[in-house]
Amino acid sequence: MSRIKIVATIGPTTCDAVTLGALCEAGMDIARLNGSHNQLDWHRTVIERLREMAPAVPILLDLPGRKIRVANLPTDVRFQAGDTIVFTTAQDGGGDKVPINAPALHGVVSKQDSVLVDDGQFAFTVVDVGEHDLVCQAQTSGTLTSAKGLSIPTALWSGLTTEADKRLIAFACEAGVDFIGASFIDSAQQLEAIRMLIGSERPRIIAKIETPKAMQQLEEILESADAIMIDRGDLSTETRDLERVVLHQKRILASARRVYKPVIIATEMLHSMVRAPVPTKAEVSDISNAVLDGASAVMLSAETAVGAYPIEAVKTMRRIVDAVSLHRSRAAEEIAASSRTIPEAVGEAIALLCRQLPITKIVAITKSGYAARAIATHHPVQPILAVSDDAAAARSFQLFAGTEGVHVDVPFSRTSTDHIPRCLEVLWRREQLTDEDIILVTAVGYPRAGNRMNLIQTFRVADLRENLGWRR
Repeated sequence: MSRIKIVATIGPTTCDAVTLGALCEAGMDIARLNGSHNQLDWHRTVIERLREMAPAVPILLDLPGRKIRVANLPTDVRFQAGDTIVFTTAQDGGGDKVPINAPALHGVVSKQDSVLVDDGQFAFTVVDVGEHDLVCQAQTSGTLTSAKGLSIPTALWSGLTTEADKRLIAFACEAGVDFIGASFIDSAQQLEAIRMLIGSERPRIIAKIETPKAMQQLEEILESADAIMIDRGDLSTETRDLERVVLHQKRILASARRVYKPVIIATEMLHSMVRAPVPTKAEVSDISNAVLDGASAVMLSAETAVGAYPIEAVKTMRRIVDAVSLHRSRAAEEIAASSRTIPEAVGEAIALLCRQLPITKIVAITKSGYAARAIATHHPVQPILAVSDDAAAARSFQLFAGTEGVHVDVPFSRTSTDHIPRCLEVLWRREQLTDEDIILVTAVGYPRAGNRMNLIQTFRVADLRENLGWRR
């Protein structure tokens, strides 16, 4: 079982069945599809392929949000520092202009604004604004290609839930994906608007933290989101504060731990492996730091979507996170000293018991995943089996650190705890529990609204088998 989860982006390099299988073998825990690229039919085909060959692997579909991108270019545009580049919001583009996908953007941009492309790799200064055109001077040299992200940090651009997002949300619900990645979230209200479009508990929503306002509204976003993704590329360009991105990352991770929300760290974690078979020492350090600070998952983007060494990138990341996760810093395990609720106190008690007793596995019997999420935040050394009577819910638990989601065909009872030993018997029959295991079991007994994780039990599995008469 993976202690720290790996999210791998599927793209042209990795969308065939053989390579998808190889990614799973290499250590991919969650498959990500980027809604900014490819057509719905392509995404549908990949989803169907994944469901057929790896039904337990959760799928994350990222929404573009208000992300501005370079539209399709007939050829790449090479430029030198000092050159004039014209970005146009006109639909027909024309000439040597570079089209972008934000029709109203020219109305909120001013002279001397900075235009940053590809997570700030290329910089331009606006020297004139026309009816549909942004006339810019290049501050760097490089090559513009189709679909690259574009940011203007000073522009008050508020195109929130776009029509493209709405189409993708409807598609995600119809296709049965497990998570939606919501881009450029600035408030809990945006998340609730997306949740209304979804109309049910799933897909679960991962809020991407990318803007200064998101940092200001972090606590309310954390309360509303199911999980968080730190998009360090857009966060650095939108805040214009590259040197403080690591401090933002640490703050987000610490805040998320307090409310038991998993966090994915993204952007250029092994970027050199897009073209090289080995990582840089700085990349190894970056991944290690994310794990030590308490990340639940780390993500590969171009490395697996279009890179030359996608399988090697996943294997490399797996080796790094597995080596470091056993030595996670004490600071990453600390939760607020004063427990505010019964579930929080139970979670801390479980963490303490797992350190003091010879527990070999933790079994969280949970409909919503709250119990597994709360325990995973403490990063116990024991593996967590998160058991649900809902297959889709169990699959979504794969995002939690050190957790394996397990579906059992045992209806959970609201008026008794009789389902608990039945679930344990199923795990024993499947050999997910053995006679040698000493397990800690947590669940909610006699649930009502707001009632979570109020039960802790410890067992020797051999005693359960003998006393309850289990037979394989």
